[in-house]
Amino acid sequence: MSPPDILMTAPMRPIVIETLERACTLHRLWEQPDQEAFLRDVGPRIRGIATSTLYGRLEASLLDRLPHAEIIASFGVGYDNVDAAEAARRGIVVTNTPGVLDDEVADLTIGLLLATLRKIPQADRYLREGQWLKAPFPLSATLRGRRIGIVGLGRIGKAIARRLSGFDVSIAYHGRTQQDDVAYPYHPTVVGLAEACDVLIVITPGGAATRHLINADVLKALGSNGVLINVARGSVVDEQALIEALRSGTILSAGLDVYEDEPRVPQELIEMEHVVLLPHIASASVHTRNAMGKLVADNLIAWFEGKGPLTPVPETPWMPNGIRQR
Repeated sequence: MSPPDILMTAPMRPIVIETLERACTLHRLWEQPDQEAFLRDVGPRIRGIATSTLYGRLEASLLDRLPHAEIIASFGVGYDNVDAAEAARRGIVVTNTPGVLDDEVADLTIGLLLATLRKIPQADRYLREGQWLKAPFPLSATLRGRRIGIVGLGRIGKAIARRLSGFDVSIAYHGRTQQDDVAYPYHPTVVGLAEACDVLIVITPGGAATRHLINADVLKALGSNGVLINVARGSVVDEQALIEALRSGTILSAGLDVYEDEPRVPQELIEMEHVVLLPHIASASVHTRNAMGKLVADNLIAWFEGKGPLTPVPETPWMPNGIRQR
């Protein structure tokens, strides 16, 4: 039996390419000088797709050109770059890369929180610009006595909470449902959580269901001593409402790793000295990105070896008993 044809939509980690090249016939879409001709000629042979949250959305129009696609392996725990419901309608399995990036994202979240409260990047610039020779750096806010609210207590949210427990801060959470095995206080609304806390860490999935979940009302409830940390998706926060809240003093500051229109960051945020801005790097270590890439390849290989998907997303047409729905 000939190896399955796999389409990679954009450059991925070498470990993905090398692993798939050993097991499959790999086609690199971005290298094709005439993508229309390529899809016309090769598209009907493609059975699997490797794609990434880092390079935009996989549109249904591409799937139209791949009538025999069986599986989409997406690089990233979030998979709003793939219309999973549409893929399921077509009988296509979708996988993501959960678990392997939890610790890295949680570590970065704590670092971003401390950097935002203690103004670490601002202090670094202050020293480099020679300002310390003129006067001490101004006093900062603190993590002491903070009440932390986590929006989205999934695997990464729990990893963040475990790390925060070492800082002797109070922790509460909001999610779609209350979790019976979680001792932290639960708030059924985001506004209620914001009212009870003065730090809001956002780590909920993106997509239409959570678009602008963090809006002007939530920011107002967070209050003038409040700090917003977003390591989820830019779409979860109403960016213009956040800019206005930061400009007016409705909240104290923000630490952001994600934005609504990446990599374009609003100039208003860039010009604000009291926010910390990162270029979507929460999982961006060599170790973790390689682990994510390996899971992309392993999902595809497992599928074509008849073992089923390793990490299917909830919408995918795959049942626990291995029956594929069509």
